[in-house]
Amino acid sequence: MVIFAALFIGLQVFWPYWRVNLANIVDFGRRNLHLITYLLELPMSEGIFTLDAEVRTDLGKGASRRLRHDDKVPAVLYGLGKEAVSLTLSHNKVFQAQEFEAFYSHVLTLNIDGKKVEAVIKDMQRHPFKPRVTHLDFLRVDAKQALQTNVPLHFLNEEKAESIKTLGGHAEHHMVDVEISCLPADLPEFIEVDVAAVELGQTLHLSDLVLPEGVTSVDLAKGEDHDLAVVTVKTTKGPSVESEEADTDGEEAPTAE
Repeated sequence: MVIFAALFIGLQVFWPYWRVNLANIVDFGRRNLHLITYLLELPMSEGIFTLDAEVRTDLGKGASRRLRHDDKVPAVLYGLGKEAVSLTLSHNKVFQAQEFEAFYSHVLTLNIDGKKVEAVIKDMQRHPFKPRVTHLDFLRVDAKQALQTNVPLHFLNEEKAESIKTLGGHAEHHMVDVEISCLPADLPEFIEVDVAAVELGQTLHLSDLVLPEGVTSVDLAKGEDHDLAVVTVKTTKGPSVESEEADTDGEEAPTAE
């Protein structure tokens, strides 16, 4: 009630400033009502990083098709030298959780018939045009064993970079995530890539990334030949000098009357 009272007072005080964007706010709330309701019902750690699952024994394409028809998602859990287990999860819960970027680079807790298992997402299959998740692959993790997974890259300060803001360059991203190795407790949600000081024509590689303590690059561990490009600030292409000269030569000189 306190929250709603504060919102009501805020609307009264700041109404002249908000009414221009009120339609956008209402539209956003309408489109994301299911997500807002879900987050209000559960703490973020439970709502996003904890999923209920059931062991399934009815396997095959036909069984998976029936599960999807009942708003369920077929999944498989494997790793740590243990036998793979086929699972079933609520599509609604999975779809709501997967809208958060952290869901893909975080240790998840699976409640499998009352037993908690920690795992990470290794693969997610989606319907080609419908907003539906069709299959999930989970990898078991052990707190004492390093895991390998991909985490997203966050590119910072592109709009502030002198090479882009003043010199007219543009950033070309060669990758959007990076494969890392670390203990589950050290798993970052993302890796930052600061582009502020990147010069025109310069490329940042994996070796230029500042990784958190305890985190290493899987590719760099293979040797210097695997120091892949991450981002390059390139010159924005414009009309060439030759084409400009050709256009000038093609113009007829004004005739004297």
